[in-house]
Amino acid sequence: MLWAEVLKAVFPFLEGTDLASCMLVSKQWREIAQDDYLWKCACAKRWPSICKRPSPPTLTYYKLFQTFHKRQQRRTLLPPRLSFNDLEFYIDIWTEERLIFSEVVPGPVLQNGIRVPPPGVCDMLRFHLEGPEYKMMLPVDPRFTIPLSHTVSVSVLVGRKDSNKVACIINKSIFDYIDRTAYRALAFDYLDFSPVYPFVSGIRAWISLLFMDHGSEGVIDVFGIEMDFCDAANSEEEVLWLFDMLDWK
Repeated sequence: MLWAEVLKAVFPFLEGTDLASCMLVSKQWREIAQDDYLWKCACAKRWPSICKRPSPPTLTYYKLFQTFHKRQQRRTLLPPRLSFNDLEFYIDIWTEERLIFSEVVPGPVLQNGIRVPPPGVCDMLRFHLEGPEYKMMLPVDPRFTIPLSHTVSVSVLVGRKDSNKVACIINKSIFDYIDRTAYRALAFDYLDFSPVYPFVSGIRAWISLLFMDHGSEGVIDVFGIEMDFCDAANSEEEVLWLFDMLDWK
């Protein structure tokens, strides 16, 4: 049939997802689209070298495409072995060499975060604070001010109450980026993981100073501290597993 010949000529040029959609059009289209040669063409667009084999590595090329054409869904994590009740955080902030903030913060305080942003917060920062992304936040009381001309640095350690061990999250990193649009000053450091996890690396801990404009020009008014691991952890369970994997001393 003429239409069948047209489909056989067109289908090899389709992406695999489009070819799969064609299988839903009708019984006739499905019969044509099931030809494994067409799926070999689709696989060759993504993995050309594997299509040089005399036969597919799986039962069919269709099966190969089905299995690997998209990333695997995020697997369900086992319950974390740690909880925020087991942790406390040691946060120190310097401007130049003067210590301006030094607190021992219980885990549940960071976990609970900033429930209600203070009056005067800009809309963009309010949108960020109320967004769905997982973040740990600490309200700063009393608030402190920082001249923008000063170098500001931060260190964060975390302690485990169950084992009396400590791990480093941030080691005297500088807030070297100030986003005046979002009213956040950001610093980061790379996490040190236990030798038990030799292939885990390159994950950053981010810490932000949340601020508002101060009456004086060139000075920011800090009302909160935020910490996240958005490179790798986007839920409370993932963050707790990340803490569990740190190089505890």
